[in-house]
Amino acid sequence: MKEPPVGKHSFPLCGTGWGQVLEATPRCLFLPDLIWPLDASNGRYETIDRAADPDGWRAWADADVPIVTQWDDGRHTGREPGTMATSSASQPSLVVRMLAALDVEPGHRVLDVGVGTGWTTGLLAARAGAANVTGIEFDARVAEAARARLDAIGVDPKVITGDGAAGWAPAAPYDRLQGTYGVLRIPPAWIDQTRHGGLIVAPWRTPFVHGGAVVRLTVNADGSASGPFTGAAEFMQSRPERFAWVAHTDYIPSNDAWPVGTAESRTSLRPDDLRTLDGAAEFVIGCAVPDVVHTISDDDDGTTSAWFYELNGDSWAVVYFDQDPEAEVYQGGPRRLWDEIEAAHRWWAAQGRPEHERFGLTVGPAGESVWLDNPHQPIPGGRQAEKARTPRP
Repeated sequence: MKEPPVGKHSFPLCGTGWGQVLEATPRCLFLPDLIWPLDASNGRYETIDRAADPDGWRAWADADVPIVTQWDDGRHTGREPGTMATSSASQPSLVVRMLAALDVEPGHRVLDVGVGTGWTTGLLAARAGAANVTGIEFDARVAEAARARLDAIGVDPKVITGDGAAGWAPAAPYDRLQGTYGVLRIPPAWIDQTRHGGLIVAPWRTPFVHGGAVVRLTVNADGSASGPFTGAAEFMQSRPERFAWVAHTDYIPSNDAWPVGTAESRTSLRPDDLRTLDGAAEFVIGCAVPDVVHTISDDDDGTTSAWFYELNGDSWAVVYFDQDPEAEVYQGGPRRLWDEIEAAHRWWAAQGRPEHERFGLTVGPAGESVWLDNPHQPIPGGRQAEKARTPRP
């Protein structure tokens, strides 16, 4: 069995009023007996059973790693990891970072969207007062388990079962709103139900890549909200925002020939230019090239293939990377997706390859705008003032 990490995670927030709360409300109180922590050394999920290995279970519970607590919307059975993680206890250091950004004070009215195990809801209740905290959880069974854990430690915030995108108007307006799952758009209800000057802290992403960034928005009197991203983060996505992966044959009907109108070119970009190890490149591309998903695979012949598909149209692109300094590009449809991607990467590189923390988000009635350094410098491309679209079914 894989040895768990040694030592308990320490929380550097004692000066902010959170340290005592975190120490008094540890994550282990909110975990089921069977958990699947992520082993960062190999990128795999371990199966840890409290009954079989109580010391190992506690060590993983205290470790600074995310822990999956549900697979496949609860349909999963057995001890081995399932196909898709659908509920989890977040990495403690990330929880700490988000709590610091949320800046909750005693007496604040708080909405916690995405209760999960109940840990963050319990932390917020301990800080702001249980009567001031409302949590929302989409999955009824997950919500019920969270209520039981909160009750077991004598904390009783209201936990609602429902769609977090709708917020919870009966307890509004809120001073603070925290989202604990990745959203493709900031729901309007979150802004409407947060008071002017209040804060929203939530993970935000694009369809281009699962990872995104945590944003800290201040709600303005005109109904807009704006603020910086505080750092990269990857969360489980909003269940109502899920969409089926595209069918390759909808774009490339035949394996024998490229569709009519296919354009050929070459590029000097490499696979690592599109992966997370190259800073915020994927994040910027997702903002500048809207409604596009992609997949990168290493092929048996030593080449790497990167496919790009437009969610709401027929445009596509593929790049074949090999040992040649320039890779082959094929693209078709009304949009030239690779040209857009290359332009976005070129812009990002020209700005000095800025990390997530230099970007910010503004949300208003017209849509969303991602910017660099200040709202007057929007990322060039199609994500500005763009309203939500319905993905291809």
